[in-house]
Amino acid sequence: MSSEFVVRSPYNSDTSTPLRYILSHVRRHWFYAVLLIFGAFSNAALAAAVPYFVGLAYTELLRPHNPRDTFLSLVTWERPLRALENPGDNPLNYIALMALAVVVSQGLRAVLQLVRNFSSETFAQRIERDVRDELYASLLGKSMTFHDMQPVGDIMARVTNDVREMNLMMNPGMNLIIGSGMFLIVPLVAAPLIHPQLILVPLMFVLCHVVVQYRLVLAVHPIAEAVRASFGHMNSRLAEALEGIQVVRGAAQEQQEAAYFTRLADTVRDHAIRQGNIEARYISFFLLGLATALGFLHAGLLFYAGDITSGEVVAFMGQIALFGFPTFTSLFSLSRVASGVASAGRILAIINARTDLDQNPRGYAGTLKGAITFEQVNFGYVPGKPVLHDISFTVQPGQTVAIVGQTGAGKTTITKLMNRTYDATGGRILVDGVDVRDWSLAALRSQISVIEQDIFLFSRSIAANIAFGDAAASREDIEAAAKKAQAHEFISGFPEGYETVVGQRGVTLSGGQRQRLAIARAFQMDPPVLILDDSTSAIDSATEDKIQKAIWAASRGRTTLLITHRLSQIRWADHIIVLKQGRVVAQGKHEDLLEASPVYRRIFARYDSPFATKERPAVQAVSSAQS
Repeated sequence: MSSEFVVRSPYNSDTSTPLRYILSHVRRHWFYAVLLIFGAFSNAALAAAVPYFVGLAYTELLRPHNPRDTFLSLVTWERPLRALENPGDNPLNYIALMALAVVVSQGLRAVLQLVRNFSSETFAQRIERDVRDELYASLLGKSMTFHDMQPVGDIMARVTNDVREMNLMMNPGMNLIIGSGMFLIVPLVAAPLIHPQLILVPLMFVLCHVVVQYRLVLAVHPIAEAVRASFGHMNSRLAEALEGIQVVRGAAQEQQEAAYFTRLADTVRDHAIRQGNIEARYISFFLLGLATALGFLHAGLLFYAGDITSGEVVAFMGQIALFGFPTFTSLFSLSRVASGVASAGRILAIINARTDLDQNPRGYAGTLKGAITFEQVNFGYVPGKPVLHDISFTVQPGQTVAIVGQTGAGKTTITKLMNRTYDATGGRILVDGVDVRDWSLAALRSQISVIEQDIFLFSRSIAANIAFGDAAASREDIEAAAKKAQAHEFISGFPEGYETVVGQRGVTLSGGQRQRLAIARAFQMDPPVLILDDSTSAIDSATEDKIQKAIWAASRGRTTLLITHRLSQIRWADHIIVLKQGRVVAQGKHEDLLEASPVYRRIFARYDSPFATKERPAVQAVSSAQS
């Protein structure tokens, strides 16, 4: 099923398995991968050149020669070109030539190493960027059912730490594995060039080393997965504690929360120690020592048999010494790769998570007029536990409809079904005569504005929060919306005015200020359908009167749904729907419901007069409605 919402991106990754997912991102930057492999091979080949040149020089040093010729050869340094014409005639010249060869080869190696390291770092950083973008786009596309069931802290751990692990898997992880792999291949090529029999020890070492690495990956991978999972659980608990820090302190639970977090941190530590115990038994270190001893013994036997020279013994042992690099780096690099693959699996678990909704980009995308019809709608957040039962009602374009009922009756749930935050499990919902499932999701949501009781504000400027739904809004438009919502006065009182940056979720503002900003944001969007979910609950009576007039003015010509306990708002609704335990028990006008609906009368039972307009009874109404 396609995502509820898709951010346009050039990524077409293979998400079938973690390995294929990684390879699909590697192919996207194939040029840097080629540079990395070329640099790694060049590095190994030029590293192998050093013992070769040293071996030749050592052979020349041990070759019998006349001391007088050696002394006179010093004079030839004044004529280097002449000396290089016949380097063998002068031992020191030959040795100098070998030294020069080492310097030139290692200078070239340094340049190629720079290319390799640059390409590998660029390679890793680009893959991290791509994966992070892809994962974020996927998270934006998940349904609310997914986000309701997924801990935020664990999501953050995947977006930040797990994506970073994929970077480290590429560099230094794969960089070292590819580089060390070349150091395994080069001695296999160079040793038999010295003598065919000298292939035996390097070949035995490489085969045993590969087997050890394979077994290490099999042992470390599940532990790496456990490390990543336990880190996600720890991060999730941390996020919850920080999000609810006021509750924690208010209940004096600091010690208990600290103890629980300590246990989670201990779990992460224990898994990491298990991984360390396996790595501590890495047998390739012993294999390297054994290969060095056996190689030296084999080369010595060939030397005494007269099959190779002493310089070739030195050159061969230099080739064996090259195995030190893959031996010592493979332990670290394999751990990085194991963690990276485990992280890729956790990332794919998010990307491949089935969503309940599809964005239907080719669906109906007309201008919304505001006709809403519920036909025997059923819904439950959890399968087998319905919240709404056979909900049926009709709202005409331009009508103001109030939805009332006790807490938990399903009022907010109804509004979330209209814009497909959730999909009904039974029946159907029509907007302008079109099933909401047949609407283009983006077109539907862009024309329905919801102001919830739990206001969310971004950690941005006040102006940016008001203009969130309209990126093209001018400052004049923003201020006009704020004035309608009775927010301009308190905004102007801040030293930075509309450029004041609010804290996370708007914690630096009062509840009433946050709600007025949310109302201003809705006014700025100017939607055909406006949903107010108890949006004036944190506003004082004087401000409410002003906002109520603004809402009344804004509701003209558009469909407005009110979820409220305040009689002053309910009374001027064109139509009232009464809910009880997820069912519509009555609907009609205020006066008719007072006569015909016991449930509706019970909401206002404490009023001395059913037509009271003072704020005091309205407060009583709230108490009665919530009882």
